[in-house]
Amino acid sequence: MFRSRSIKHARLLIRHAEKLIRYRCDVLSDAALADLRRQIETLERSIKERNLPGVRENSERLNALVAEHSPSHREAGWRENCEVILVAIVVAVGVRSYFIQPFKIPTGSMQPTLNGIIGHPRTEPAPNILRQIAEFFILGRNYINVVAPEDESIREIVEQKYLFFFTWSRIVTDRGTHLVYAAEATLGHDFQVVPGARYQRGQIIARGVVDTGDQVFVDKFIYNFMKPRGGDVFVFRTKHIPMIPEDPQTGAPYFIKRLVGLAGDTLRIDPPLLYVNGKPPEGFGFQRVMQAKPPYRGYTLGRQYLARPDQSFTVPPHSYFAMGDNSYFSYDSRYWGPVPEENLVGRGLWVYWPLTIWPWSPKHERHWGLIR
Repeated sequence: MFRSRSIKHARLLIRHAEKLIRYRCDVLSDAALADLRRQIETLERSIKERNLPGVRENSERLNALVAEHSPSHREAGWRENCEVILVAIVVAVGVRSYFIQPFKIPTGSMQPTLNGIIGHPRTEPAPNILRQIAEFFILGRNYINVVAPEDESIREIVEQKYLFFFTWSRIVTDRGTHLVYAAEATLGHDFQVVPGARYQRGQIIARGVVDTGDQVFVDKFIYNFMKPRGGDVFVFRTKHIPMIPEDPQTGAPYFIKRLVGLAGDTLRIDPPLLYVNGKPPEGFGFQRVMQAKPPYRGYTLGRQYLARPDQSFTVPPHSYFAMGDNSYFSYDSRYWGPVPEENLVGRGLWVYWPLTIWPWSPKHERHWGLIR
């Protein structure tokens, strides 16, 4: 047993010495490298001959050489931590680039299947700070309270994004600036905070709750091996799609919609029904919308495409037709046409936040989990 441990320890020491040579061959002198290699060979010879005294003696000599030429303990710790962090970053970037990527739902075009950012004006004061913190981390809920300190009018609203997921807006008035954790569109649509609005001293500018949009994982891998299917909730780039301007800072926006038409499919809308190749499409996602049971409202006519019940459209080759489940408030292919195949990013996979899984949450708001 003792001999086995000595030999096992010697072999581990050899591997450690070889690793040292690989990592520091550009730093160590030729003489130091030669000494290490020579001592490794001597120890290997002792192991092969089962010479226990020689194994122990040569192990001690090799261990001394390794200790002499190894970096200090503090430096070694920093090197190991940097290696771990670097590997973690490389793995994360690889996963995000080729497999799974997080996205945030910015608008209400897929509601109530997926929630966008929704504002709820309220007059009552916000709850205590502990409850606010709990609701933010569990439900993605943020309370805002902006009151005019004096008579003022809004000049502009400037939206700023931080770390992709966090959106703030600066409400610039003729008297100062108010910083609000809410998107410009949410302030305008849900709280009627728009340039030109005037407020008297003590008047509420914006007070209430902002529920953040669902944050989802998108499977970027699956479309490399199988074709998209009708009914998929999918993410695509809007680059080179007419009528969708690019953001000067972030470029073409990403949209998430339901894939309602494949290349060659002929589509028609007769509210609340959608027809694909002459008949209503099957599948849970389609049926849920077409039943028009609140909060779903069914499909409605478009502007440029499918604008009348007797108007049909055939999806061209290498293209897809995208529509939001909230058809009445969705800017989709009915307005700007089909999505080019090269714009596909992936299929919506999982809502990972907010954690709307509590029994008291309305059933149509419990989105945490697989996307259907």
